[in-house]
Amino acid sequence: MLQLVLHYDGTGFSGWQRQPDRRTVQGDLEAALARICAQPVAALGSGRTDAGVHARGQAVGVHVADKWQPATLRRALNAVLPPDVWVAAAHSMREDFHARYSAVARRYTYHVGTDENSASPFRRRTEWSVTRRLDRLALDAAAASVRGQHCFRAFAVRGTAPADDDHRCDVTHATWREQPGGLVFEVEANRFLHHMVRFLVGTMIDVALGRRPSGDVARLLAAADNSATSPPAPPHALFLERVTYPSHLYLSPA
Repeated sequence: MLQLVLHYDGTGFSGWQRQPDRRTVQGDLEAALARICAQPVAALGSGRTDAGVHARGQAVGVHVADKWQPATLRRALNAVLPPDVWVAAAHSMREDFHARYSAVARRYTYHVGTDENSASPFRRRTEWSVTRRLDRLALDAAAASVRGQHCFRAFAVRGTAPADDDHRCDVTHATWREQPGGLVFEVEANRFLHHMVRFLVGTMIDVALGRRPSGDVARLLAAADNSATSPPAPPHALFLERVTYPSHLYLSPA
């Protein structure tokens, strides 16, 4: 069992998950695996990313023949994958490793451009351009309110989790930081719900623009659904940064 760590530019993909008649990251990766392994190979991702969402740390589990060592498979895949997908690392894993269920944490970043140049075609692929003044104190307070264990039902697409799911997530890190020309929201949790980061960012930005009262993010954590939540932020500025697994699952250094 090997773990592949992928970087990809999500612009040209209809998301991670294989779909008929649509280009997806999983589809391209499995085509490359079949080409070099001369047989079908399933690629199980740590989770789905939506159309337009990028990754610098998507983890993927694959079963391949023993002759494929991590470094050898990485080189072979990078030789045949399209230019918007790249295998950044490969690791030997224990057989009980599961790319999705073994994960103990995932980290995302969301990039907001706040200067005039954020409308440039060279930045608008990976940043949400918001050039009106943002209340940074309101953003920091909103980020602080989501840390800890909460029910995030208000920040998830309805009907995408099982009926008996409590929608609780343990957010261990949530903060806004500055970057040249804008801001980045960093968030890490044991799990994420469908569109959760984008709903959080969309609502926080509305608070920072004065469109919503301060404290709305904390108030919404008690809501029964997403009917009062702001629309999700656009997908193109979201990055899956890394997926964390217990160290004992690695047979080669992580």
